[in-house]
Amino acid sequence: MIAKVGVLLWKDILSELRTKELIFSMLVFSLMVAVIFNFSFPPGSEFIKDASPGILWMTFIFAGLLGMNRSFVYEVDTGCLQGLMLAPMDRSVIYISKLLVNFIFIGTVELIVTPLFAIFFDFSIIDSLGPFLLMLFLSTLGFSVIGTLFSAIAVNTKTREVMLPILHFPVVIPIIICAVQATSAIFQGREWSEIWNWLKILIAFDIIFLILAILMFEYVIEE
Repeated sequence: MIAKVGVLLWKDILSELRTKELIFSMLVFSLMVAVIFNFSFPPGSEFIKDASPGILWMTFIFAGLLGMNRSFVYEVDTGCLQGLMLAPMDRSVIYISKLLVNFIFIGTVELIVTPLFAIFFDFSIIDSLGPFLLMLFLSTLGFSVIGTLFSAIAVNTKTREVMLPILHFPVVIPIIICAVQATSAIFQGREWSEIWNWLKILIAFDIIFLILAILMFEYVIEE
């Protein structure tokens, strides 16, 4: 199973390296949001410091939706999805490979954009780099778990570009709240115990929805 996931993962990564469509679109969108908000408030404004965790995560979420919306579109448009479904492997292999692809692409954009946000909004994460990376990993994983499943649902609808956000946002509200609160606690240098309380919710969310998504994907992809 691991070998099959690796083959599909390499196929998607190689395809993206050739076109660079997803990475560039997500990066350009994220940078535009950062620049717009940077010039929307006076330099050194207290409001922008308080709002920076929310702005950061809304940027990641919308940029991630741009990428996940395309994760199954290429397969459907080229007829490749039918071939994958006919291949002698469990359907969960398709889901796990797409999940890893989305996680890698979104995580790459986050790691590139976060230092630029730190410069624009004047915050530092050097002293709390470990907790921040752990929070980033758990939040991005949960975001990708839900987004990959709903992308498989939305791709077969006529309004697939609109359907994914409509399905996705209500379910990821707990992730957004935990990510923003944990990021705010990290930026303000609060105690680890307060940060850990939010991370525990993220861990539980990731485990529960990952299991549910793997179990449901076979029925979703059939429809």
